[in-house]
Amino acid sequence: MQFKHHGLSSEMLLELYKAMLKPRMIEEKMLILLRQGKISKWFSGIGQEAISAGVAMCLDPEEYILPMHRNLGVFTTRNVPLNRLFSQWQGKKSGFTKGRDRSFHFGTQEYKIIGMISHLGPQLGVADGIALADLLKNNKRVTAVFTGEGATSEGDFHEALNIAAVWNLPVLFCVENNGYGLSTPISEQFKCKHIADRGKGYGMESYIIDGNNILEVYSRVSALSRSVRQRPRPILLEFKTFRMRGHEEASGTKYVPQELLDEWAAKDPIENYVAYLREEGILSEEEEVEIKKQFIHEIDDNLQLAFEEEAINSTEINELNDVYRKFVYQEVKPEEKTSNIRLVDALSAGLRQSMEKHPNLVILGQDIAEYGGVFKVTEGFVEAFGRDRVRNTPICESAVVSAAMGLSINGMKAVMEMQFADFVSSGFNPIVNYLAKVHYRWNEPADVVIRMPCGAGVGAGPFHSQTNEAWFTKTPGLKVVYPAFPYDAKGLMATAVNDPNPVLFFEHKALYRSVYQDVPDSYYTLPFGVANLLREGDDLTVVTYGAGVHWMLEILDAHEDIHADLIDLRTLQPLDLQTVYASVRKTGKCMVVQEDTLFGGIASDIAASVMEECFESLDAPVKRIGSLETPVPFARSLENMYLPKGRILREIRQLLAY
Repeated sequence: MQFKHHGLSSEMLLELYKAMLKPRMIEEKMLILLRQGKISKWFSGIGQEAISAGVAMCLDPEEYILPMHRNLGVFTTRNVPLNRLFSQWQGKKSGFTKGRDRSFHFGTQEYKIIGMISHLGPQLGVADGIALADLLKNNKRVTAVFTGEGATSEGDFHEALNIAAVWNLPVLFCVENNGYGLSTPISEQFKCKHIADRGKGYGMESYIIDGNNILEVYSRVSALSRSVRQRPRPILLEFKTFRMRGHEEASGTKYVPQELLDEWAAKDPIENYVAYLREEGILSEEEEVEIKKQFIHEIDDNLQLAFEEEAINSTEINELNDVYRKFVYQEVKPEEKTSNIRLVDALSAGLRQSMEKHPNLVILGQDIAEYGGVFKVTEGFVEAFGRDRVRNTPICESAVVSAAMGLSINGMKAVMEMQFADFVSSGFNPIVNYLAKVHYRWNEPADVVIRMPCGAGVGAGPFHSQTNEAWFTKTPGLKVVYPAFPYDAKGLMATAVNDPNPVLFFEHKALYRSVYQDVPDSYYTLPFGVANLLREGDDLTVVTYGAGVHWMLEILDAHEDIHADLIDLRTLQPLDLQTVYASVRKTGKCMVVQEDTLFGGIASDIAASVMEECFESLDAPVKRIGSLETPVPFARSLENMYLPKGRILREIRQLLAY
């Protein structure tokens, strides 16, 4: 291995050595503790320390780094207290996740480190969002994100690189090509000769770096970081290295040819660098021993602190309270002046006023800029707020959701428009596994609103008509809003943007231009978790939301003999069950109407809750009504048969006659 000092001082050459040695010595200790059963799992980065330490030393303390399993050197180089790292790995309180997640699955704003999730790919899109925020703030910073060669096969990798290239984001995409994805060799992972070759396809610079040569890593990444700060752009870096131990320790390395292990053992980054330092007269044997003694004492002292810490204890209340970021709702009452507008206009007005109120709010989505979105909700926004804040995105829902999360991490707010709610399936993973869990895991809010144009009744067929709110009401950590009226839509949109938690905001397409209402011109808010009692009657309780509200109003207006409490839920998470219970205890009968297919929908949970809480008040079984158990059909006659609207009156009559 050839080393060139690139003009670095002897002091810096020694610092690079220490930066590699410290994580190596910690790992060696962790492997002992693993065998003793004192930690549960370990992902070894032995042999790859030059990459983690080298990259981390090139970045400024305020610049974000997004590491993976094998990047312990990032944490130690950023001087994360060892006792806290050790407590994290033992699931104790001084760790970063309150025992809720393990190993390196955490982030810390204090050290500007954003940890991974096991799904790997979203990390790259999050880096895009962080870098975008820096770009918008003119911070002249670079973001470094790590991934392995295996994850470069994921769609998130390609989406994130494409976004970064299109937007000229200052991101260093650091790929550790270490030979194997668990047991699958690179020959079965990708066909191109080098991962760096992929940079050409995205129009970005890419470089191959010897990942075991600390001086090459440090000199190349330092120069590139300085350049990117001055001229923002993404760069793809492929670090050639090797994983000397198993994917995690239980995996072993039996699938690796011994000659390959021997070849890379001879390229050990620390042993070779120590030999170089001795040849240059920079590190004596006595100095090396002294440095190791200091690290041994530091490791042992901090391990003792972690071992002495009590096992973590919690309560159900504590656990439930940490699912969401605390949000103190602030009521803003509207002024008297109103305009009679449509649901789509109310949404647009609410979003526009939120953009005016929050200068750090960025809107992301396909065709939302000059075109104004396919439903024209953001029409005129570019002229009002500029293309920096109203951003057309490539067609890559997953990476855009992740980028919205990155914006939040870096102190901004994001509203993302799913062009159709159906398309959320392409961005499902970061919503349910990153946004939903991030606060519970390490106390980080996800200040993201995802707009969801949804619903049938417009002849749009199976891929543009779903109302898929039940996918998300099931997931702790998400809030779900579903207004039926322009007044509610505008006020709830304002609250959704104010709320630091992730909000799925459902907007029924069939109501966009068919429902009018007098709506205050001024900015105002409405609370989540408060249902609206639209009609009062003693015969039965009807609980619904979205288009179901208007179906029921039409039926009640046409049949004055039906005296019902009509409850519009408005938000599905949080859910105002107390209003439902109070009504059912009065009427004794309950029907829940949803547009979604019946099985597994929100109606099922409401019905079960009513049965549990109001059983003694019920005079009949709770009735659920939903659409047929088929995809949404295109032809008008088939769509009408699919939707439950035509069956509601008959079901009401049967329930009243029970």
